[in-house]
Amino acid sequence: MGRLISENFKEWEKECEDRFNTLKANEEELNRIFIDIYGLQDELTPEVDDKDVTVRKADKLREIKSLISYAVGCMFGRYSLEKEGLIYAGGDFKERFKELGLDLNALKFKVDEDNVIPITEKEYLTDDILTRFIEFLKVCYGEDTLTENINFIAETLAEDIGRNDGDLPKDIIKKYFIKGFYKDHLKVYQKRPIYWMFDSGKNNAFKCLIYMHRYDKSLLANIRMNYVHKIQNAYENDKKDLERKIDEESNVKIKKSLQNEYKNLLKKIEEIRAFEEKIAHLANQNIEIDLDDGINVNYQKFIDVLAKKD
Repeated sequence: MGRLISENFKEWEKECEDRFNTLKANEEELNRIFIDIYGLQDELTPEVDDKDVTVRKADKLREIKSLISYAVGCMFGRYSLEKEGLIYAGGDFKERFKELGLDLNALKFKVDEDNVIPITEKEYLTDDILTRFIEFLKVCYGEDTLTENINFIAETLAEDIGRNDGDLPKDIIKKYFIKGFYKDHLKVYQKRPIYWMFDSGKNNAFKCLIYMHRYDKSLLANIRMNYVHKIQNAYENDKKDLERKIDEESNVKIKKSLQNEYKNLLKKIEEIRAFEEKIAHLANQNIEIDLDDGINVNYQKFIDVLAKKD
């Protein structure tokens, strides 16, 4: 039987509440003792405001975003379901797993092999981030509770990023990966991200995440050949399909909707074409990075193709 994230959150919420109340009671008792010792009854009260208690209560949105961030970490091999704590943050990737007694080929949740996780609006690729996240949920919580868990995550995220008419739960999670995840990652790491988002621009024609600590000089060529070019081909197929539908459609309202979709697609095609040229230029340079130089120095080397940090 699978597990429900909603039930896990309730347990965690109660644990945090109990811990919070215990610490608050202890702090107030200490205050009473010191007030009695120093005779400060007329000047101080023992009560402690909730905001001054030094542990946090559970927060559903924060915990769901943390779960998503952890899942992405597992995709890249920074974390693993097999062991607690940090698994990989530099050095020889495969050797690090061997040192920890972990077989990369036998993990419950597989690490992404080429360190590239695409973020797509449609399911153009089999290893896009939404597909991988859903696989993570299956492995962690079971397939029989998958629908309930996806719904719970989507409902929680919708409180933050909103919901459009007709949005399905997976659409909301996808929207978070496209528009919200990287912003949150930048906040957590104070604009020194360990996951980098290659981003074509405002039309979301192409996005992918990589783990900086697994970067090598062949990575950009791989992104260009195996991801950018595939998305470009998919867009061209969509373009032909839309042209056919527009030509055949007789309903004025539907035809206008298709024409708007076509205009947006043309913007994506132009955006990804410009992005492909930029990444080709950088890929031909075989750029190396040195982790000792720090994130900001290394980030600047790819600034033309990475998401802006502001």
